[in-house]
Amino acid sequence: MKEFDVKAVEELEEKYDSGLHTRALAPLLIQFTFVFSILFAAYHYITAGTGVPVDYWHMGFHMSGVILLVFIGFPAIRGYDARVLHRNTWWRYGNVPLWDWLLIVIGVAASLYIGVTWYGIDIQIFGYRFELPEQVLRQGDPAQIDVIFGTMLILVLLEAVRRTLGIVVPVIIILFTVYAVFGKYIPLQILKHPGINWAQYVNNMYFPAEGIYGVTLWIVSTVVFHFVLFGVLAQRMGLGQFFVDIATVIAGRYTGGLAKVSVVSSAFFGTISGSSIANTVSTGSLTIPNMKRMGYPGHLAGGVEAAASAGGQITPPIMGAAAFIMAEFLEVPYTTIVIAAASPAAMHYIGVLCIVHFQAKRLGLKGMPREEIPKLLAVIKRGWPTALPLFVLIYVLFSGYSPHMAAFWGISTALAVGFLNPMHRISVHDIFDACVTGVKYALAVGAVCAAIGIVVGVVNSTGLGFRLGFMVTNGAQSIAENIQGLISWIPLLEIPIQEITLFISLILIAITCILMGAGLPTTALYIMLATVAQPALAELGIPPLASHLFVLYYGVISEITPPVCASAYAAAGIAGANPFRTGVSAFSLGIAKLMVPMVFVYSPAMLIVLDDYFTWTAFLETTLTCALGVVMMATAVSAYFIAPMPLAVRLLIGMAGMFMVAPGATSDMYALVMALPVLVQQVVAWRSRRDLAAEVA
Repeated sequence: MKEFDVKAVEELEEKYDSGLHTRALAPLLIQFTFVFSILFAAYHYITAGTGVPVDYWHMGFHMSGVILLVFIGFPAIRGYDARVLHRNTWWRYGNVPLWDWLLIVIGVAASLYIGVTWYGIDIQIFGYRFELPEQVLRQGDPAQIDVIFGTMLILVLLEAVRRTLGIVVPVIIILFTVYAVFGKYIPLQILKHPGINWAQYVNNMYFPAEGIYGVTLWIVSTVVFHFVLFGVLAQRMGLGQFFVDIATVIAGRYTGGLAKVSVVSSAFFGTISGSSIANTVSTGSLTIPNMKRMGYPGHLAGGVEAAASAGGQITPPIMGAAAFIMAEFLEVPYTTIVIAAASPAAMHYIGVLCIVHFQAKRLGLKGMPREEIPKLLAVIKRGWPTALPLFVLIYVLFSGYSPHMAAFWGISTALAVGFLNPMHRISVHDIFDACVTGVKYALAVGAVCAAIGIVVGVVNSTGLGFRLGFMVTNGAQSIAENIQGLISWIPLLEIPIQEITLFISLILIAITCILMGAGLPTTALYIMLATVAQPALAELGIPPLASHLFVLYYGVISEITPPVCASAYAAAGIAGANPFRTGVSAFSLGIAKLMVPMVFVYSPAMLIVLDDYFTWTAFLETTLTCALGVVMMATAVSAYFIAPMPLAVRLLIGMAGMFMVAPGATSDMYALVMALPVLVQQVVAWRSRRDLAAEVA
């Protein structure tokens, strides 16, 4: 296999991640953004270890830096013109037009205004006295200048998000804003509310505690940015190559070896990358061409990589930005989220590995040649120093320190190892490049998490979450009553109306997550759905941790769900395959991720950390039957177990898999009854193929 090329990976990410498409800049402006990005990264690194400034100043600094770099780097309209370097004129400097410089000034001023006026202002200029009481006295009764600055910041953030991620998120935020301000005109009685005047709306969205300066921006500025930087540095110092080599040693020799290398290396890489696209292009740049060389169809090679990489945001210990926000929402240590996510993440990778194995058996694909598989001792000898930063980060994280302190020590160790490791030494310039790249990766998530705080603020101000929750449960109950009438005649199947209502509610919310996730970043989607959908799930008696993970899982699934599946499209580009067909392959390979959230909602013992539900018996029963059900589903998707499967047999084992995944002895019994004839058919078919092969020989 070829060597891991960090530069090539970053070029692929920039090609397929729309959040990295920037304009051409003049040399002087390139130097400015380079230096500013290094200082921006250094500020976050130093404050992570020495102490973060007071929240409104720290978030203001972070948001100012994001706004500055977004409007310098991202054009108002993407296209050929943005990639052409124009001459300086009175209205354009460094290829950045005057209106973008104006937006930068407005955005930075509005971001820092909260800190400047926090303790009030009493100044006299040219004979005019300007007096503003301290912020606590203006809370609930903002001054006119507060409303002006708040309005300007909201507009600048909406434009920043539009430039980095497209129009979908700004439209959603505008709809929530309209709902908040014009609530008394809503025709649907259950959603109607008195409405919030604009001054009060800006007060709620602009002043700290909720809205823009709320939990989402705080987590991004104190945790997410640091882990993005850690991931980039870890790649630079050779951890990506170490992951690929270890995965090749573990899985390369077996049936479908290269596809399994892709799955295992993506699982490893998911520990340092919370981005599905970054995960896809990082490992896929190596594994996809090799899979095609060994006989895999392009759409399958791309689908394997996309499905495996989509597990990055649910794979402990780092997961994605949404997991840090979840910990803050639930007010639990981040390590609680990590432990809870371990078993569900394992189910996802079991599913992908099994489908890869059975597909390879069906296609007759072998493992890698022995000479292409590196020696384990040689891999460990060369690469063990590169894994030290990850071990340090995990140790500090599980020792009870804050996530940003864990990131600080992880980054510090990465810098030390990078300078001292003779096998893969990095230069100061490599570190500067990593800082610039890490800052660039963090711009889109920084802008969207500041803006999406508006959605959280609207939900909290209007009680929208509880209103929608009531609508979902009422609608689900009506559907459940009809379904109960249809299934009441089936023997041994007495399902209470509450159980059917819960199932229908989960289906409705899952579909909503997947549909809303089309083209939305997972972090923004999670925040919206956690604030809107969680009350509905809580009303159904689901533990908060299970309901938040449920929403996160289905948000991540949207990344491999056609027709909008960014990870699959990136994989298709590397594989030279049809994007939609690659998306379908990725979705079918990720089938376990589709089912597992239902399991931990019905049996929260799978999440381990919920004392009211966890016993070893319940945990083992849930996880083992779930794993067996996932294997059954893998055979149905692959159309192969030990012999090819006809369509009727696939449907039967697929149904058996769903029953086996569902927690409970009754469903397991139904699963075994349905699986028995499939097993008989497979044994008979296998013997027939064996006898035929013997006759031919």
